[in-house]
Amino acid sequence: MSMPYNYVVILKRNNEKYIDRISMLLCVLALVAFIYVQVSSGRINYFFTTASLLVLTGIIANGVESARGKRVRYKNWLLIAGILWIGMPWLQWISAFYLLSAFLEYQAKYPLEIGFKDDQVLINTLFKRKFRWSEFNNIILKDGLLTLDFKSNRLLQKEVLDDDDPDADEDEFNAYCREKLANSGN
Repeated sequence: MSMPYNYVVILKRNNEKYIDRISMLLCVLALVAFIYVQVSSGRINYFFTTASLLVLTGIIANGVESARGKRVRYKNWLLIAGILWIGMPWLQWISAFYLLSAFLEYQAKYPLEIGFKDDQVLINTLFKRKFRWSEFNNIILKDGLLTLDFKSNRLLQKEVLDDDDPDADEDEFNAYCREKLANSGN
């Protein structure tokens, strides 16, 4: 978040495993398509051989990193597959899908941040959403769970990312939110 906030709460994303599986599947589908075009042409095509090797390298590299327990990103491999798909003899529009998937994979894995400052609450998603304090009934952080109770009968409740920051005090944060809610006319 670029603007200074009194508090920034980072929420857990529990969907990384599913995003990795979908991204891996997309890379495998691109690999199969490149190999299919190579084999069906009946001759060696250096473009599709190179494309297949590049995507296979990405699949193996991320598989090894994942097996080591490391966090992996498929955005670069999806981007490469999307660029290479432009050279396909059919369905070139699928390259746009791969390029969009590369962008969305990064966004979907980016930690969800909520910034709290004196005049607003900002939820930092793909499209930033700003809320006035007067739009909330209550905001509370308790036992690692952030609850945003909107006046519109919406409730957002998410687990906070484990943070070893000693100055992150729930009581202080909750007192700040109570004060802002009280000053907003709640």
